[in-house]
Amino acid sequence: MDSLRPKISIIGAGSVGSSFAFSLLMKGTVREVALIDKDIKKAQGECMDLNHGLSFCRPVKIYAAAFDGCRDSDIVAITAGAKQKPGQSRIELLQANIEILKEIIPQIIRYSPQAVILMVTNPVDILTYAALKISGLPSSRVIGSGTVLDSSRLRYLMSVHCQVDARNVHAYIIGEHGDSELAVWSNASIGGMILEKYCPFCIHKAACRREQELEEIFQQVKNAAYKIIEAKGATFYAIALSLVRICEAIVRDENAVLPVSTLINDYCGINDVCLSLPAIVNGKGVERVLHLELSDKEKLQFKNSAAALKQAIKKINF
Repeated sequence: MDSLRPKISIIGAGSVGSSFAFSLLMKGTVREVALIDKDIKKAQGECMDLNHGLSFCRPVKIYAAAFDGCRDSDIVAITAGAKQKPGQSRIELLQANIEILKEIIPQIIRYSPQAVILMVTNPVDILTYAALKISGLPSSRVIGSGTVLDSSRLRYLMSVHCQVDARNVHAYIIGEHGDSELAVWSNASIGGMILEKYCPFCIHKAACRREQELEEIFQQVKNAAYKIIEAKGATFYAIALSLVRICEAIVRDENAVLPVSTLINDYCGINDVCLSLPAIVNGKGVERVLHLELSDKEKLQFKNSAAALKQAIKKINF
């Protein structure tokens, strides 16, 4: 990876892809961004709009391109896919997006054989697994955005409830990025204190309904995307920021701990499925997956999440 001039290619110039490009520009994460879309006019328009603001940002070369524009990328993010409709589950998007991957992945391998592939399109865990199988790349270099955004939503809602800065809340959503995900309350902490120890210091201690309140927070996290899609048609700002965070960890070789979707083997009896656990993310992609100590209830939920994904994978026609 060229740490002095990292390049990211984004395949898909829709709401997520263009918001991601804008976020990269604002953060100054990379020096080159290629925006690739089958609707080249749309990609050109997005890039024109972005380029007109470059005098307010750090220098970035951003342009629309065909697939050959992803040549020599450090990261290729796939945001292209069928749009999720109100009330439509992520699983229902599956087969149409598999067919799109069959067109995209060979082009990435052709022009950027050393790149890390970052899968964003939903259902992200299953499509990450499909991208891994189609590409033949090491699992370290095919990762999904996973539950990075879900975990951010969880931390935000906990911060609002407890009235503390979200950056001081440490908690993960793991498993599927979707209906079977779970919150790891047994490991959640605020200011270095696990929740059980923190609760006596919480502003709500006089009327604490801890289990009920935690469940309410989790349900808000799990249903957040559906609520946003119902209200405005799509989610894109927060996922764009979460993608920037993942890319920063890669291009800066940070060894950051992020709950990305990656191939899981030999954990809680689970094998050969992509889903989210906290993982060390650096210039290689996923360096290694951390094995959390889960409660018995959480282990069961995690196994059920993996089972739901494996059942869906059986329906895939690679």
